[in-house]
Amino acid sequence: MARGIGGAVKQARELGKFLRSRRSHVTPEAAGVPVLGRRRVPGLRREEVAGLAGVSTVYYTRLEQGRATNPSDAVLEALARVLWLDATERAHLHDLAHPPQRRPANSPPPGARQVRADVRRLLDAVGAVPAYVLDPGMDVLAANELALALVPGLAVAPADGPNLARHIFLDTEARSLYPQWDQVARQTIGYLRFSAARHVHHSRLGHLVAELSALSPEFRILWAAQEVREKTYGTKSFDHPLAGRFDLAYETLYFPGDEGQSLVIFSAVHGTAQSALKRLSASPMECPQR
Repeated sequence: MARGIGGAVKQARELGKFLRSRRSHVTPEAAGVPVLGRRRVPGLRREEVAGLAGVSTVYYTRLEQGRATNPSDAVLEALARVLWLDATERAHLHDLAHPPQRRPANSPPPGARQVRADVRRLLDAVGAVPAYVLDPGMDVLAANELALALVPGLAVAPADGPNLARHIFLDTEARSLYPQWDQVARQTIGYLRFSAARHVHHSRLGHLVAELSALSPEFRILWAAQEVREKTYGTKSFDHPLAGRFDLAYETLYFPGDEGQSLVIFSAVHGTAQSALKRLSASPMECPQR
């Protein structure tokens, strides 16, 4: 029980940090608040957020200080509205406010590192394009040969297996592989923070954040920004040492019941990318097996 209480306290503190961060991004003009006199802090004041959300300043202050737990859904929705949160930020707010111990007992914590045989067969079936399976902490649980040819750093990984976030922040080759490294880094941080609130029992994720915070100044700065993103779809640029520069589209598919595992599939955006994938397929690498 003490461990559960400790987890709730930690989540309450993270909730406070997130609220403070988002409050600093909303201007008085955007919120319709009159600007009177000199303002010492960016964004809205605590009392302004509280008034717009219909809660007392004392209660909202306790939320930001991590001293109030279990806010109602109505309060969270009011705060999300005042702070102009998007759908992902809104979901993150609820995850922070309602730690997993409050959720149904049939919702197991993530952490399974086994990939079903059917999923591995699916990876082989889409062998014409890169694809890999991620867990909530961005461990690469399985990948097809073309994915390893696309991201060589995944084949040179620690004994416990490759991890995309570790690759992006600690692999020196990653900065040349991704021409838009800054954007990729921010997306990675946003996903990790979103996932950390949703999967608080994922111990490897917590260890990963601590490791990257200790070893990467860029990670520490971006992590402190409190940005959250859900891994969905988009386009990623590559500058590959064998295949040159090209763009690939990606889609993220989640497996219900597989404890947070997701399948990321890349596809060619144009003819240049198709040619690049053909060149990469001529030099495949071994797929990691867990």
